[in-house]
Amino acid sequence: MDTQQLAKFAVPVVVILVAFLSYSSQYLFYSLEPGPLSLQDKIIFNTLVGCIWICYARACTTNPGRVPFDWKPTEGEEIESWSPGDRISSRHRYCRKCEAIKPPRSHHCRVCKRCIPKMDHHCPWTVNCVSHFTFPHFMRFLWYAVFAMGYLEYFLFVRAGVVWENRNLPSYLGPSPSQLVHLLILIIVNTLTIFLVSITFFRTIWDLGANVTTIESWEIERHEQLLRRARALGGYLDGPDGIRVKIAKQEFPYDIGIWSNIVQGMGTANFLAWFWPFSATPTTSGLVFETNGFEDPGTTWPPPDPDRMPRLDRSLDSSHDVFVHDHGSLSPYEEMEAFKQRQQADFERRPDYYGVQRRKPFHDRFEKENFVPIENDYVNPADDDSVSGEEGWQDSGGNRLKDYGVDEDIEFYDEDSIPISELLMRRREGRELQT
Repeated sequence: MDTQQLAKFAVPVVVILVAFLSYSSQYLFYSLEPGPLSLQDKIIFNTLVGCIWICYARACTTNPGRVPFDWKPTEGEEIESWSPGDRISSRHRYCRKCEAIKPPRSHHCRVCKRCIPKMDHHCPWTVNCVSHFTFPHFMRFLWYAVFAMGYLEYFLFVRAGVVWENRNLPSYLGPSPSQLVHLLILIIVNTLTIFLVSITFFRTIWDLGANVTTIESWEIERHEQLLRRARALGGYLDGPDGIRVKIAKQEFPYDIGIWSNIVQGMGTANFLAWFWPFSATPTTSGLVFETNGFEDPGTTWPPPDPDRMPRLDRSLDSSHDVFVHDHGSLSPYEEMEAFKQRQQADFERRPDYYGVQRRKPFHDRFEKENFVPIENDYVNPADDDSVSGEEGWQDSGGNRLKDYGVDEDIEFYDEDSIPISELLMRRREGRELQT
């Protein structure tokens, strides 16, 4: 049974868990000293539980959004004549599955099958993406879950304490064995659940204050790893086909201050609306985000990563190659022929998928004795899905991009490659505007 099949049971499991902890515990309290909850405790606890149901339902059912097919960046920068090094440091990401340009902070979800605006991760327990539109509902769900279970934990331990104090009394004066087992199971399940949910809750609060998504945390660690590699190799790392990319420290651009970060993440500056279960879903597009200005204009996130660059079969600076994009004199027929040749070249390089080959892990690209780069540092996983190239890199938590629901083949290798068809379309649109 694969992950997607298991995901079908995620929502029922959560529903059963919440119902078991919330309602069977209150039923049990009628049989245990010091008795059932007071009216005030009942109102508070069941209000928290009601908020859990509302926020969880909204986190599961709210549309995580999609990128409009015709979306284009506001900066109409021409990149056809740039060098490969310049192109990788100021680039527009392109999704080959959606066949569209990807806005900043969006990623292609392998479960939702589309690019999601400001994708944080695909949550297996809500069977939905945590995104620009669903994050506030997800945050409120975690908030009420932690506080409701914390409240329940207090009630459980009060009754467990009474049982322990009366341990020397005759058994017929205390709870029955089934009631003791029920109480023990509630304590174990609630304690374990609140521990796990609290980890996610506090991690999410930290990310909210820094305006960092879970995927961007992975990208930050990846960038730090590349910086360490570059320091050992003179500040540069080798990209495909002899391209050398300078790796310099790059600041995360979307941290605009704690208050502004929280307002952007929760979709409103109204403090009370952050906790109101019926708060509106964010109405902003989720396609454009304010930056802190620490980096030069045109610098994009994620930072340059030589291992994510697609292979090249030609020099992008050559004025005699039909594949380059700086031929203003080509006729429409010649442009179409050039495009077909590019497609054929891609197919010959890797017929199984989009013409992109996977790079070996960094430590396998050098001779073991003298640390000299090997001649061929690519692997072909066409016949073996278990073969993992550099996209198998893991962060400090042992997570790959696919563990967050991201389509690795698209995000890791193809995101920086704008195909010739897209570039030709842009040039044609530019010509039509000029005429």
